[in-house]
Amino acid sequence: MSSPAVARASQGGNREAAGGPRSRNGPWEVGGGERLERAGAEPGRWELLLRRGELLALGGHLKGALEAFAAALRRGAPARPDRLGSLVDCLVFSYRLRHGLRWSAAPAAGAAGLLSCLGCRGFLSEPVTVPCGHSYCRRCLRRELRARCRLCRDRLPPAAAASEGTPRPPPLAAAIADFRTSVVLNHLAEKWFPGQRERARAAGRLGELLHEGRYREALAAACDALRAEPSDLTLKIYRAESYAGLQEFKAALEDLNAVLFQLPNWPEVYFRKGKVLQDAGFLGDALQLFLQCLALDEDFAPAKLQVEKILCDLLSPENVKEGLKESSWSSLSCIKNKPLGFPSLVMEQPHSPAELSLKQTEGQAEDSPEPVKGSLNRAQSAQAISAATVPAREDGLKRVCSEPLLSAQGKGALLKRKLSLLEQDVIINEDEGRNKLKKQGESPGEDCMFSIAYSDIPEELIDVSDFECSLCMRLFFEPVTTPCGHSFCKNCLERCLDHAPYCPLCKESLKEYLADRRYCVTQLLEELIVKYLPEELSERKKLYDEETAELSHLTKNVPIFVCTMAYPTVPCPLHVFEPRYRLMIRRSIQTGTKQFGMCVSDTQNSFADYGCMLQIRNVHFLPDGRSVVDTVGGKRFRVLKRGMKDGYCTADIEYLEDVKIENGDEIRSLRELHDLVYSQACSWFQNLRDRFRSQILQHFGSMPEREENLQATPNGPAWCWWLLAVLPVDPRYQLSVLSMKSLEERLTKIQHILTYFSRDQSK
Repeated sequence: MSSPAVARASQGGNREAAGGPRSRNGPWEVGGGERLERAGAEPGRWELLLRRGELLALGGHLKGALEAFAAALRRGAPARPDRLGSLVDCLVFSYRLRHGLRWSAAPAAGAAGLLSCLGCRGFLSEPVTVPCGHSYCRRCLRRELRARCRLCRDRLPPAAAASEGTPRPPPLAAAIADFRTSVVLNHLAEKWFPGQRERARAAGRLGELLHEGRYREALAAACDALRAEPSDLTLKIYRAESYAGLQEFKAALEDLNAVLFQLPNWPEVYFRKGKVLQDAGFLGDALQLFLQCLALDEDFAPAKLQVEKILCDLLSPENVKEGLKESSWSSLSCIKNKPLGFPSLVMEQPHSPAELSLKQTEGQAEDSPEPVKGSLNRAQSAQAISAATVPAREDGLKRVCSEPLLSAQGKGALLKRKLSLLEQDVIINEDEGRNKLKKQGESPGEDCMFSIAYSDIPEELIDVSDFECSLCMRLFFEPVTTPCGHSFCKNCLERCLDHAPYCPLCKESLKEYLADRRYCVTQLLEELIVKYLPEELSERKKLYDEETAELSHLTKNVPIFVCTMAYPTVPCPLHVFEPRYRLMIRRSIQTGTKQFGMCVSDTQNSFADYGCMLQIRNVHFLPDGRSVVDTVGGKRFRVLKRGMKDGYCTADIEYLEDVKIENGDEIRSLRELHDLVYSQACSWFQNLRDRFRSQILQHFGSMPEREENLQATPNGPAWCWWLLAVLPVDPRYQLSVLSMKSLEERLTKIQHILTYFSRDQSK
C-alpha cells in the first residue's frame, strides 16, 4: 500500500495502485515512458522527475521509480548516485523481506565476551570509543566504514564513515582516520589478553602493508600468520585482500567463502566478496552481494555507495536507449500497479564481457548432471573478452524489474541459468562443506569466528586501581571518554571543563567536545565495572546518592548566586561564565530541583540577609562552556546560616510568606489602598518616554493584571514585584521591600516611590 505522498504524486497516473481505475490520460502515468518524456521536456522538469522517483521508491513502486530516474537523466539531470539512496533502500528492504532476513541492531556477543568489538564481534584490539559511548576496534572504524553505530544508530564521526568509493591503492583499504584508542580499555585488553593483543598488532601491520599497496609482502605475512593461527578469520580476510590486489581473484574468493562458511552473517565479507567480483568484471553477481551486505547491515555505507553507482550507471543515457517504449515493459503489466517485491538482480552481463564466456556454457551447465566447476581463470576471461560483444544495458535494467514476478520454481530455474559458473562453484562447495560438518556432528556458528574463547577473567588480574578516575581518585562513576582517549567520571570532567577546554591529562583541546556537550557514558567500561567490581560500585553509588541528596535540599546548604536583585514571578535572565556558577547551575539541573537562591552582595557578610529563589526554565549552552540561563523568581527567603561549597556560596534559609488579614474592615481598607496604588503605577508607566517603556516591555514583559484575591499567594499580587523590578530604586531600598511580610506596608512603600517619581515627571 503506497504512502499518501506517493498517492498524491501519482494522481491520474497510478490510480490502480491506490485501488481505483487507472487513467491513461494523466501526465504521470507510471507505465508510459513517453509520458515521462513529455513531463520532463521543459527545462528544470527533471527535478520533478527525480522527486517523483524518490516518492515512488519510498512507496515501494520500483519499476515506476526506475522509469522516473531514467527519464530524468535523459532530460539532463546530473548523474549523481547519491540521489538514488531511496531507490537503494527500497531494493534492500524488499530483498530482506523476500529472503526472510532480519537486520539486527544489536550484534550477538562475540567469542571475546565483553571485550568484543561491536562491529566484527572479534577481539577488541585498539579499542576506540565513539561519541555515542560505544566501543569498536580501530580496524572496524578504519576499514568497515560504518555510517552509524550498530547499537544506537547514532552517526559516527565523518572520518569513520568515509567513502570507500574514492580511488584506492589496495582493494579493501579505507582512508585511515585519527582514531585515538581508549587508554583504560586498551590497558585492560593488554593486561587480560596479552597473546591476543600481540596477534592483533601483527594483523594491524598487515593492514598497513595493504594500505601501502605492498601486496606480495602482505600475502607472505598473512600466509605465515595463518600457519600459526589457521582458524583466524581476520587473517583470511587480509589474505583475500592480498590476493585481490594481485588480481588472483579465485584465491581471494576461496578465502572469503571460507570465512562466510563459518560466519554466514558477516556483512563486511559479503561486501569484500562483491568488490572482488566487481573487479573481476562480474557486476551482476557483485550487485547481489552488495545487497546481501546491506540486507544484513543497512548502515554499511560502502556497499550502499556501490549499489548507487551501479544503478546510476545502468540508468544513464549512455546505457539506456533514448526511447523506452511501452512494449519494453509489456511483461510487467502486473507490476506497474502494485508495490514490487525485491528483484533477484542477477544481471547477465550489463558490464563485463567476461561473463559472456560463462553465458555460452549455460546450456552445458543446465544439461550436465555433474556440477560445473567455474573459475576466474585469466586466460578464459581474456578469450571471452576477445570473442564477445557487450549486450544493451537496458536488458539488465529490464531484468531488475521483471524477476520478482517469477514463482518459486520459475525463480529457481532462472537463477540456475543466470548464476555464473563461479557462483555455482561457491554454492556447491559451501553445501558440500556443510554436509561434511553435519556428518561429523558439528555446525558452524558465530562463536567460531575467531580461534579464541575466553572464560571469566582471573580474579588476580582484576584490580580496582585500573578503574579509578585520575581526577577524584575514586572508582569511575558514569565514566566518559574524551576524543583523545582518556576516561574520567562525568562530573569530574565537567568540572575541569568549567575552567579550561583542555584534557586534564594530555592538555589536548576539547573545544569541539565541550561545544557538543553530549558526555555519553562509555558503555563497555561501565559494564566491566558492573560485572567485576559490583561491591565497589555499590559503595560508590551510595556515596554519590548521599552527595546528591545533600545538594537537593531546599532549606539546607542551598546554593546562592550572588549577583542582583530577584523578585517573585519576575523573569531573571542570567549570563553564567564563572566556573563556580557553571558547576552550581549544572548541579541544580542534575539533582532535579532546578532551583537556587539569588542575593545581592553585602560588604560585611558576602551576601545579603534576604533573597529570592530562582526556578530554571531553560539553559542555552554556548560552545565555549558559558550559558544563558532563563529563570523566574519563586519564593522569598531569609538567610539563617552562611556557608561555602566548591567555590560558591550556600545558606540555610527559611521561606517568607505574607501575613494574612482576617478582619473584614482591614481587607476593605487593603483593597482600597491596592486599587489606588495600582492606578498610580499604571499612570506612571504610561507617562514614561516611549524608549524607556519599550525597553522595559522587552526585558520584563508587560505589567501583570490586577488580581481579585489579594491574599491568594504567599507573596501577594504579582504586579507589585514587577513594578519594584522596573523602578530605578537603590537595591537596599528594594531589599527592604522584599523582606516585608505585610502587603499593606509593601503597598505603602511603593506608593511613596511612585509619588516621588510622579513629581519628577510633572516638572
